[in-house]
Amino acid sequence: MFQTDSISHSLWGLSDSANVQTPKVHRQPTPAQVLSWLPRNATPQQQDSAIQANITPSEIHWSSRPDTLHLPGQSVGKSFRDVSLPQYYKHSYFSKSPLFHPEISGGRQGVSGDPIPYTIAGDNLITSILLGCFVLTLTAYSVSRGFIERQVKKFFYVQHGKTTAVTETASELRFQLFLVLQTSLLQALVFFFYTSSVSSDTYVLEQYQVIGIYGAMFACYYAFKFMMYFLTNMVFFDKGRNEQWLKSFLFIISSTGLLLFPAVMLLAYFDMAIKTVAVYTLVVIVLSKVLTFFKTYIIFFRQNGRFLQNILYFCALEIMPLLSMLGVMITANSYLKVNY
Repeated sequence: MFQTDSISHSLWGLSDSANVQTPKVHRQPTPAQVLSWLPRNATPQQQDSAIQANITPSEIHWSSRPDTLHLPGQSVGKSFRDVSLPQYYKHSYFSKSPLFHPEISGGRQGVSGDPIPYTIAGDNLITSILLGCFVLTLTAYSVSRGFIERQVKKFFYVQHGKTTAVTETASELRFQLFLVLQTSLLQALVFFFYTSSVSSDTYVLEQYQVIGIYGAMFACYYAFKFMMYFLTNMVFFDKGRNEQWLKSFLFIISSTGLLLFPAVMLLAYFDMAIKTVAVYTLVVIVLSKVLTFFKTYIIFFRQNGRFLQNILYFCALEIMPLLSMLGVMITANSYLKVNY
């Protein structure tokens, strides 16, 4: 009979327990480990692709254990999920800050792009105004086309009587007043965009308010000239000639607005140079002054042959108000701009 070797038995038992395989837990590599597998000259795109291929995002399980980090001697902090807590425990200045809540998105990724520069064609309000002027002009022209054709035919006609042969209704008069307002608006737009391109485009008010102020100034300018012509002609000339000239004056202003409308449309939607538009506007204004000089001579001074008096009349009621208006517009523009 041989006694069993206790040492050998214990070694066999140890070897049996060592042969038992424990289950392995699959762990994902860290980003640092993935990057260490790549060569040193790997591009950021390759690094990002390698990380996405080896690391799969998984659902984050937040710890439900209570927070034990508190000051010694103080009571344990309460969870914000406790419904019995007052509102000032839950809502604070940092309650929604992504720095204190990693589960809240901290903002969009990437770099913001460059803002789109301002263009007249991209301005919805100015586009709506120009489109409205275009539609109303076509509508008014279709209604008052006969009146406009008569005025064009009679404009260069030498009137021998004391009254005008062109008659107009109330709707045709309203159409002419609308064209005068349109002329003021178009001149305001041209002046605004010209001064914005030549000097700084920073104003103390919004650009729509500035354009409205310029348009109101041009409308007041034409109203002032209308009153000056009416009062002066009532003193020196008879009522028939005065009425004939005022109708011709409204026609000249309306024609100025119709001639400026294509230039403003080309400036807004076809990127015409602002200097070209400014030169065209200057030519239109000079042409209107020439027609004004011609019409005042035909109506008031042709029968008497007083060419010098017509020059004085034209300078007093056309040139001087125009230069004064130019000075007022420049002064107002300097006040409305932000001067550094």
